[in-house]
Amino acid sequence: MKRLLIYIIGAGFLACPALTSTAQDNYDFEAARQLEVFNTAYRQLHLHYVDSLDAKKRLGEALDYMLGQIDPYTEYYRKEDTENLKALSTGKYAGIGSPIVYRKDLDCAVFSNPYHDKPAYRSGVRSGDRIKRIDGKAVSGEHPTDTQDYLTNITNMLRGEPGTTVTVDLERPCYPISPDETVEDTVRKLTLTITREQIHQNNVELAKMLDETVGYVSLSGYTEGASDELKTAVQGLKSSGMKSFILDLRGNGGGLLEEAVKMVSLFVKRGSDVVTMRGRSSSEGTTYRTPSEPLDRKLPIVVLTDYGTASAAEITCGALQDMDRAVIVGARTYGKGLVQQSCALPLDGAMKYTVAKYYIPSGRCIQALDYAHRGDDGQPLHLPDSLCKTFYTAGGRPVRDGGGITPDHTIVPDTLPSLIAYLRLSTQLFDWGVAYHNSHERIANPTEFRISPDEMADFKAFLKQRGFKYDNQSKQKLKELRSWAHLEGYDTDSSELFDRLEAALSHDIDHDFIRWEQEIRKVAEAEVVSCYYDYRGETEYFLRDDPVLQAALDILHSPDRYDAFLRK
Repeated sequence: MKRLLIYIIGAGFLACPALTSTAQDNYDFEAARQLEVFNTAYRQLHLHYVDSLDAKKRLGEALDYMLGQIDPYTEYYRKEDTENLKALSTGKYAGIGSPIVYRKDLDCAVFSNPYHDKPAYRSGVRSGDRIKRIDGKAVSGEHPTDTQDYLTNITNMLRGEPGTTVTVDLERPCYPISPDETVEDTVRKLTLTITREQIHQNNVELAKMLDETVGYVSLSGYTEGASDELKTAVQGLKSSGMKSFILDLRGNGGGLLEEAVKMVSLFVKRGSDVVTMRGRSSSEGTTYRTPSEPLDRKLPIVVLTDYGTASAAEITCGALQDMDRAVIVGARTYGKGLVQQSCALPLDGAMKYTVAKYYIPSGRCIQALDYAHRGDDGQPLHLPDSLCKTFYTAGGRPVRDGGGITPDHTIVPDTLPSLIAYLRLSTQLFDWGVAYHNSHERIANPTEFRISPDEMADFKAFLKQRGFKYDNQSKQKLKELRSWAHLEGYDTDSSELFDRLEAALSHDIDHDFIRWEQEIRKVAEAEVVSCYYDYRGETEYFLRDDPVLQAALDILHSPDRYDAFLRK
């Protein structure tokens, strides 16, 4: 699935900005008092606490907690993590080109869908391969208490200068694809030497012609060069006969603000206001305008969005909507109208922190959550629809602030059972995709691949044999009803009735596989496709039965309908 990225403005580290004199005075007075209390308290603990304290760990945790209470985007990066911060903004790092995940049941890290044409993939690494040793050092069986630190350490060991090599000892699982109680899982031991290189994670996942006249681009991020990638993709599609265009921003968590501005610049006149940043001081109020001549000002555009569309991606779709330059189709976006920048800290650390809110051309801010004001449960308050204000696009169409970008044409997603959510997150699904990959040399391309009925039966047996568990929504509601009955004093007389109902509502995987066969098939097929074709193949697979994409095609195939969306 598409990954949600952290949203920052700059690739490098800025010097922390100076405070105004008034703010400096207030800071010096109150902060100095509180820091004195904190410093004195920790000094007493350091000198007299019954056990010795790890200053780096404890004070680092204190800083993490403080920043976490401000908002989820303000973060401290230790020295060993600053390369990750740079990679998130630039999309570049020196390494082998494969995500890794920690498997608690295996107590080791495993590779997950190595990127095509990158060193790990070219060297023979496959999804599901277990990392046992790196350059002779054992890295499994450690039972880490902090899995993120564990993965960071392994990631740093795999990364290095381009042209250098890393030797990885692996175990490749050999699961029986057709479950048989008499056949045990085995592993194949491998030692691979991989040459590191500069890795660039492409922002354009997929660019293709959907028919003779409609072009399509799926964009996954907004790292450095994303706008150039999009420009190249659009130019290629135009040369292939594209007359109208679909930009898919679903699941795109954003990235660099400047890249969003440059993307809008491809389709509107030079010098157009795209976004304004407004912080606490006037020095932080900055308007970004389109910097170059457009590639095409007349090309009909539909932008696809969902709840995973956030930050810079919302600037793109929101600005195009405010300028009446594109029709937005799909679901309401996330609603992140906050801007971050990063600065260097002592000991080679860094901090990313929120400096401003952004406002798109109509004047609206689409931030959904108010982190400065929280409810009794400690959660940030959400701006209710009743308090949202109305603004107007360039052509006079009403649009509203708060809570993200509302599409011009909303497609309500299908309601799926909790079974599907549990399945997508399960290790059993991942292992079955690995088993299929390791027992089939090749499969059809993503748009044609299908699992046979016999393979679906094998998949169900595989899940059952390996203990796949899930809770259905009916049983969850029954649990809530039991709780209310207890509070109101009805549980004693109705206990037997509740027990019978609970037994009747217990999940039955055989029943659910029949009831939700098509939805389960999609999840299983997508997992297999991702093993062979990485995330780009998975994106292409889902396009073949996509109601949001079909709605976009219908709009673009009807010029009158397209124009009607952009009129008052």
